[in-house]
Amino acid sequence: MSAFAAATTVRRRNDDTTSYDVDLDAGWSIGGKPNGGYLMAVLARAATDAAGRPHPLAVSGHFLRPPNGGQAEVRVEVVKTGRTVSTVRATLWQDDRPCLDSLVTAGELAGDPVDYAGVAAPELPSPEECRSRAEAPFRVELLDHVDVRLDPATAPFPQPNGRPLIRGWMRFHDGADADAMALALAVDAMPPTVFHLQRLGWAPTVELTFLLRGLPAPGWLSFEAVATLLADGWFDESATVWDSTGRMVAQSRQLALVGRG
Repeated sequence: MSAFAAATTVRRRNDDTTSYDVDLDAGWSIGGKPNGGYLMAVLARAATDAAGRPHPLAVSGHFLRPPNGGQAEVRVEVVKTGRTVSTVRATLWQDDRPCLDSLVTAGELAGDPVDYAGVAAPELPSPEECRSRAEAPFRVELLDHVDVRLDPATAPFPQPNGRPLIRGWMRFHDGADADAMALALAVDAMPPTVFHLQRLGWAPTVELTFLLRGLPAPGWLSFEAVATLLADGWFDESATVWDSTGRMVAQSRQLALVGRG
């Protein structure tokens, strides 16, 4: 089992598909708080298991309060089951308080050829020519597991460039290839784009929508993240992820608070 699969394992309570025990791994954190994409993957595992469908086609998560590493519970409700998809509500609870509430559309992708793609994967230097995110001047626990390489032209360190756009590569350090669940993490593994606007520090996500667009081929994932508006202490961020063949496999959009250094 890969480190990511182990860290996102969910366990039914006594054959009860409405409640799952989880052990949140603090090693997948940023500043001591579990990464939002990691938490979304945990909820997606519980939701797809409850629905009996393999893939989280869409996940919309509302972050109510940051949980800590350790024991937690996912409570699920299958809202609707149809021929093609099921809709599941999944909520992460810790210490008798809800931390993350989500709605998951569960179904199955067959891996069919792409009929149309309006956005191509960006032209990037090789991973070896890119800057490791681990070079940032602060510790990110997540990077012990995820190798994130930033295109030097878009890396926000050592010097922000004033344009909130970041591109690069990512893969797991243990050599495991990304699967559908791992893409929920991939859309949230890059530094906040507003670092380029001198807004440094923890930028907590308030709402994040993840779309699974394809089943990734083995190898490096490439990504692009961009913000379009920073105002009143809030910013949006859209991310797109492509697999090693150049196929778009994931998209996301989130609303977040500006960094608190």
